[in-house]
Amino acid sequence: MAAIQERGRLIVGVDQNTFMFGFRDPLSGQLTGFDIDLAREIARRIFGDPDRVELQVVDASQREPALQSGQVDLVVRTFSITCARKQNVDFSTVYFYANQRILASKASRIDSAAALSGKRVCAVTGTTSLSRVYQLKPRPTLVGASRWTDCLVMLQQAQVDAISTDDVVLFGLAAQDPNLRVVGPSLGIEPYGVGVKKGNEDLVRFVNGALAQMRTDGTWERLYATWLRSLGPSPGPPEARYRD
Repeated sequence: MAAIQERGRLIVGVDQNTFMFGFRDPLSGQLTGFDIDLAREIARRIFGDPDRVELQVVDASQREPALQSGQVDLVVRTFSITCARKQNVDFSTVYFYANQRILASKASRIDSAAALSGKRVCAVTGTTSLSRVYQLKPRPTLVGASRWTDCLVMLQQAQVDAISTDDVVLFGLAAQDPNLRVVGPSLGIEPYGVGVKKGNEDLVRFVNGALAQMRTDGTWERLYATWLRSLGPSPGPPEARYRD
């Protein structure tokens, strides 16, 4: 925390290809979305100014290395908390729950995980989505990509039959193509947390405090209404759970 304050800005790893959460506005060229605003709100609580944040675009596979190397202070990028990842990085409390589902053409007969048998399914390398699709039985043919927008292009060009990842990501992709739909029940819950370099406990505590404020002062609900309203009524911010 002292190093961040002395530097005068917070450095955060974010996405630029996930509509609603972290994407580059085509008109302004600025990074926008729920995760982007969350990062700005954390900066506001450090400096009193949401603009004292440096946003660095990182791919999904770069999230852990970017934290471990010190390239960024935080990662706010639809970063699911898993036991495996907690061996390498620390996390804040959960700030959003997503569910892994499937995106397919409306003209296809894909409506569940069982219907993926013998199909080509795209997921981004370095995500929990890819490993969960790998565990399906019978296993579909897996196609890895660097970005979800790459998966979208492959689906549109019939290079793959479906995409599987978090529902909020899929709804963002579906909003860009009316011929697609999100289908099937949840394949698993994805709890999003803010990633922090392993051992930076003071920063974890500060981020948790900032998230606690956002839950109670209406900031979280404001961000949901701004960016995620199309997903339906707000479920409310996730309750904070702290380990002993």
